[in-house]
Amino acid sequence: MRIAYQGEPGAYSEAAALRLNSDAEVIPRSSFEEVFTAVSAQKVTHGIIPIENTIGGTIHRNYDLLLEHELPIVGEVKLLIQHHLIVLNGTSKDQVRRVYSHPQGLAQCDLFLRTLKSVEIVATYDTAGSAKMIKEQNLENSAAIASERAAKHFDLKVLESGIQDYKDNFTRFLLIGKEDRPLGQPDKTTIVFSVNNEAGALVKALSVFAEREIDLTKLESRPIPAKPFEYLFYADLVTHREDVQCVRALKHLSEFAASIRVLGSYPSWSQS
Repeated sequence: MRIAYQGEPGAYSEAAALRLNSDAEVIPRSSFEEVFTAVSAQKVTHGIIPIENTIGGTIHRNYDLLLEHELPIVGEVKLLIQHHLIVLNGTSKDQVRRVYSHPQGLAQCDLFLRTLKSVEIVATYDTAGSAKMIKEQNLENSAAIASERAAKHFDLKVLESGIQDYKDNFTRFLLIGKEDRPLGQPDKTTIVFSVNNEAGALVKALSVFAEREIDLTKLESRPIPAKPFEYLFYADLVTHREDVQCVRALKHLSEFAASIRVLGSYPSWSQS
C-alpha cells in the first residue's frame, strides 16, 4: 500500500497513514489537491486526508475535493493530536518572537498562544513544514507548533509539550482510493445530497433515515458555488449502503432530492 498525504515527514497525516497500516509506504505531497491527483493518476494506491478535528472543526476544502473527484472513501482513522512548541537547540522560550504552524494547529492551541507576549503568529501550509522551515532557515527566534515526530525528524528541541487547548484533541482522517475496495467490512456510509429550496425540504430528507432508525453521526452543509445561498449536505450514516434499510432510505431520498451521491461505504474506526 502506497499512501499519499499532505505535508512534510512528521506531519499528523503521515502518522495517521502509518496508524492505519504500519507497513505502508507514505508519500508526502504539498497540498490536498496533489493528494487527490496522485490517487487519480495511480501514482499511489491511496490518499489520506483530515476531515474534522474535535477542536478546530471541519476541514471544508476536503469535502469539496471529495465531490470534485470520483475517488471513493474506503476507510477512516482517528488520531490523538498532541501539539508541541518546537525550536532550534539552544533557543529559549523568552527568545521566541514568531510561532509558525498550519491554521488548524494554531486554532487548536489558541489558549496557549494567548499566554505568549509580543509574539507574532504566522500561518503556514503544514505543521511539520513549519518545523522544517525553522531548521533549514536556522530561525533562532522562532518556534513551530508540530508533532514530536517532526521535532525528531528535523533534530529540533521540544520546548513545551501538550499545548493544545484540550487534552482529548482528535482528528478524523479518511482514506480514499482509486477503486471501491473498503479496508474491511463496511458499517459506515458517507453521502452528499441537495434538496430543493423550499420549506421542510431538509426535514423531509432526514426523515427517510429517522423512520428506518439509521443513525446519522455527522451532517455538514457546504455552499453550491453556481447557486448562491443554496447548499449541499454531507451526511455520515451508521450503516452499509448495501444494507436493506439503507438501500430503501437512499431510494426514498432519490425520489425528491435534487441530487444524491454515495461517497463511500467503509469500516468505521473502532480503536482507541
